Amino acid sequence: MKFDLQKAIEILSRTPKALQAQLTGLSEEWIYNNEGPGTWSPFEIVGHLIVNEETNFLPRTVLILSNEEHKILSPINMTVHLEQNRGRKITRLLSEFTELRVRNIETLKSLNISDDDLRKTAMHPKVGSVCLSNILSIWVAHDLTHIGQIARVMAKQYKQEVGPFIEFLPRLK
Repeated sequence: MKFDLQKAIEILSRTPKALQAQLTGLSEEWIYNNEGPGTWSPFEIVGHLIVNEETNFLPRTVLILSNEEHKILSPINMTVHLEQNRGRKITRLLSEFTELRVRNIETLKSLNISDDDLRKTAMHPKVGSVCLSNILSIWVAHDLTHIGQIARVMAKQYKQEVGPFIEFLPRLK
């Protein structure tokens, strides 16, 4: 599918509700369990999404649209959320994510991004030159990937319990 800002906003605006439906009211085992060492729980994934709302997609969009001469995208700290959210509750994280996302979508809409703007570029420290449509596309794909990751992490909590039916659930293997 070719990038379309309105279609991107369709997904971006639904992510908070999807996460709330997926996680609100669940027991702590569903929220805090992960897939094993070095993996994230649903709680930690939501924390990661918050960090990206604050430091990744919209700030990079604004930089690419700016008049800066040298547009270099700063690296994102992909583990800062692990410490900063200790002791917090999932309801607070979901609320914070929702507030940030609503504000970011309002800002995104206010930028009046044109087709020419979508072709504007910046340098990414690892992948090189990227255009604005790449940044906005990965924002959508990032959301969908992490929604799926949360579902996978939760499904794996019953990996042993499905018994012989694991044959029908290759994602649990």
